[in-house]
Amino acid sequence: MTDASPPKIVVVGHPVLAHPARKVTEFDDDLAQLIDDLFASLAVAEGVGLAAPQIGVGLAVFVYDCPDESGQRQRGHVVNPTIEVSGEQIVAEEGCLSVPGPYHELARASRARVRGVDRTGAPVDVQGTGYFARCLQHETDHLAGKLYIDHLPRNRRRRVIREMEPFEWNALA
Repeated sequence: MTDASPPKIVVVGHPVLAHPARKVTEFDDDLAQLIDDLFASLAVAEGVGLAAPQIGVGLAVFVYDCPDESGQRQRGHVVNPTIEVSGEQIVAEEGCLSVPGPYHELARASRARVRGVDRTGAPVDVQGTGYFARCLQHETDHLAGKLYIDHLPRNRRRRVIREMEPFEWNALA
C-alpha cells in the first residue's frame, strides 16, 4: 500500500455501486495494488469479501477471505468473474460493508462456481457451498451494480438503509 490507511469503503448511494464494473484489460502493477488495497480494506473492516466498486473503483475485481461450509478458510481474488449457481435456495442473514450495520434475510443458491482470472491473467475456478457460496454470489452482484438490498422489497430496503451505521473504515465516518 502506498499510504498508511487502506481506502475507505463507499456506501449505498455512491454512484459506482449502482453501475456494472468494467472488465480489467491491464494486468499490471496498478491491478496488483488494487487487489492489495482490497485485502487491506477488507481486513480493517473485518469482512469476508470486497469488490473493487466498494472502494470506489469501477473494475471487475473482488477479493474474499471467507469460511466455506466445512469451516475451512478460503482466501483469494477473482478478476473478470462469471458465475454459475445451483442447488437449493437457502435463506440466511446477509450484510454488506457498503450497507454498514444492518443484516437482512435473503435467499441465495447453496452452490456457486466463479470463473475468471487472477492478477496475472491466469485462469481461476473457485467453487463454494454454504456461506462461501453466498459470499461469491454477493461479490459477483457488486460487479453487476447490485447490492444485496436490491433483492429486497422496497419498504425493507428503506428500513435497512435507515439502520446503517458509521464505522472508521467507511465513508460515513
